[in-house]
Amino acid sequence: MDLERITQRLHAIRDQNDWQRFHSPKNLAMAASVEMAELVEIFQWLGEDESRRLPAERLEHVGQEVADILMYLTLLCGELRIDMDAALQAKLADNERRFAR
Repeated sequence: MDLERITQRLHAIRDQNDWQRFHSPKNLAMAASVEMAELVEIFQWLGEDESRRLPAERLEHVGQEVADILMYLTLLCGELRIDMDAALQAKLADNERRFAR
């Protein structure tokens, strides 16, 4: 995944629509949370097995919501100058230290 290119594309959409004024860290975090709620809603009331065997249409919807979440998190990282890859690698290393056996 080329995060730099994805960020450029997201910024192009943002700039073409004059949305930068709305893209504060607070608003982006809230938007990611709303998208996460939409993802959770897809699984609401499903059993464990059902959640693993989604029909194609629902699986596509899951992918769309995951993409929305990732886009908002990418924009948030850009606004806060967080290197998403470095943050992810650091957190993964921390989890390996804490939970690997």
